[in-house]
Amino acid sequence: MAGDPHHVKPKALLSVTDGVFLTVGMVIGVGIFKAPSIVAGNTSSAAEFLLVWLFGGVISLCGALVYAELAARHPHTGGEYTFLTAALGRGAGFLFAWSRMTVIQTGAIAAVAFVFGEYASQIVPLGNNSSAVWAAISVVLLTVLNLAGTVQTKNLQKGMEAILIASLLGLAVLGITLGAGRPAAPQPPAGGALDFALLFVLFTYGGWNEAAYLGGEVKDPARNMLKVLVGGIVLVTALYLVVNLGYLAALGLAGVRDSQAVAADVMRLALGEKGAAVLALIVCVSALTTINAAIFTGARTTYAMGTDFSTFRRLGTWRESGSTPADALLLQAAITLLLIGLGAATQDGFSAMVAYTAPVFWTFFLLTALTLFIFRHRQSAPPSFRLPAAWLVGGAFLLMCAFMLWKSVAFIFNPQFGPKFGIAVLGGLIVMALGVPLYFLSKAK
Repeated sequence: MAGDPHHVKPKALLSVTDGVFLTVGMVIGVGIFKAPSIVAGNTSSAAEFLLVWLFGGVISLCGALVYAELAARHPHTGGEYTFLTAALGRGAGFLFAWSRMTVIQTGAIAAVAFVFGEYASQIVPLGNNSSAVWAAISVVLLTVLNLAGTVQTKNLQKGMEAILIASLLGLAVLGITLGAGRPAAPQPPAGGALDFALLFVLFTYGGWNEAAYLGGEVKDPARNMLKVLVGGIVLVTALYLVVNLGYLAALGLAGVRDSQAVAADVMRLALGEKGAAVLALIVCVSALTTINAAIFTGARTTYAMGTDFSTFRRLGTWRESGSTPADALLLQAAITLLLIGLGAATQDGFSAMVAYTAPVFWTFFLLTALTLFIFRHRQSAPPSFRLPAAWLVGGAFLLMCAFMLWKSVAFIFNPQFGPKFGIAVLGGLIVMALGVPLYFLSKAK
């Protein structure tokens, strides 16, 4: 029926460039401003420090190649939801979509929104709960933008991403310029754990898989999703290496290790205290690009679930005006605002949201990696892109997913972080488990 939102489908409005910009925006968040100090404290030389960042890019590229074949097999809006449903059945797909809607994506949006709030509060404070207020404002405004339409969203994303990339390159150039002609800084003594460093490196690379949710909106997805995924990872890896090289040049490995805010220290060396304000603006732009891309892709899974289960039928409507899943966007915003409210009651909203999401996220990442081998075992029709050396590339990615799942649980339950992290983890797992009885109560279309 014309005008029925249940019969309106996603439009292929995104080019390869659009997809790459959205992917880069999801990956380059706040991690590159926080993680390098932790990584430096757990590596024994500048070369090892850079190599672990390169290794993180290689592992992410392996994952991107796995997802490229999965997207070629199922070039539809829905990403992991579509892959898990096809490989493991409706129950697995439903549980993932439920977990993404209530834990994974909404928790990640809330986490980055808290970081945005912290830096925005340095520019314009809004009272005792300024960080949470700014976090909520960012979610509301960017959701409204996404409701306006896909074209408007992608254009803003391109603009913010261009500013962010230019800012990161400028930061790298400042660092390298500051380090030119200086004597080499003494190397710190070997220490720390390389696997602990890798945990934070891979966290900083997280988000590239979001490109899989654009399958129904990228032009010629069977061919172009490979370009989107690989192009995004290659660009991010190059940026991370250049920025970290700038950190090393300006501060040395010992200086990066001892810094509480490595990017801020580089800016202060170059521009004095004014550099701190400039950095706050850069971090705000970085956080907003991540939030915008996460809101854009997150609602696509909820939409896909709504098209399959009549209990959630309303979420499976696609508004023709603006070509957006409007109801899914609104529900996503409501859940995210609830999580921001809960996070505001803790001492560190960002850490609480990371604890809430991490084990659930890596559980489904691991299951999605398995789907490649399930499809291969079924010997279905070959897709337009078939991953070469699948057992090597896909196996390496699968093992890394298992490692991250184990490390995220072990890290979060470390006694030095106190019981609040354990409570947050338990909360995420309970919410995920609620999806099991909900699935059996739901009616499949």
